[in-house]
Amino acid sequence: MTIQNYRVLPQIKAAEKPCYVMEIIDIESITADSPALQAMTDLSLVPTATTSPDLPLEQANSSMIQHGVRLLVVTAAQGRIVGLITSTDILGQKPVRVAQQKGVRRSELRVADVMVPVEDIDILPFEEVRKARVGDVVATLRAAGRAHALVVTEGREGQHLLGGIFSISQIARQLGLPVQTHELSRTFAEIDAVIAGV
Repeated sequence: MTIQNYRVLPQIKAAEKPCYVMEIIDIESITADSPALQAMTDLSLVPTATTSPDLPLEQANSSMIQHGVRLLVVTAAQGRIVGLITSTDILGQKPVRVAQQKGVRRSELRVADVMVPVEDIDILPFEEVRKARVGDVVATLRAAGRAHALVVTEGREGQHLLGGIFSISQIARQLGLPVQTHELSRTFAEIDAVIAGV
């Protein structure tokens, strides 16, 4: 094949009509009985929002805002996951407690100071998620008391590869609930009401 085998696409002038940045508004609606994969952020399609353990907390918060997420995966060399940090970890009481324990100002804290270390993270095998329903994911998140769950596949060398993330706020939005709170128990209560048909 040569370049002559291809055609030049017709073009129009951008100034012919007002031109706007397109917002993604229409997310897929789900029910509690929908396949769990419909509620999972597929990280083969969406880049993973990551941060360094050495990043100051305020910069990590800015990164979350910039990416429109409430969770960053904390990575070290070669993309190895060392922890997770959520907006609650940054904006809640945890930084105040850690700063007091360390005898430093809150502004001096780094991601590593407040993140959830990899040793404390539970992960969901993709094979289980593939057979699960959205309600199963909600029950799992509630039992763990967490707003997020990581989904992994197994790599060729036996390592875990992060393939997806569940977020209780995204599930709530897909169920048709407006998410206006960081309060986990309230979000679960609202989802329970939708599932129960109240």
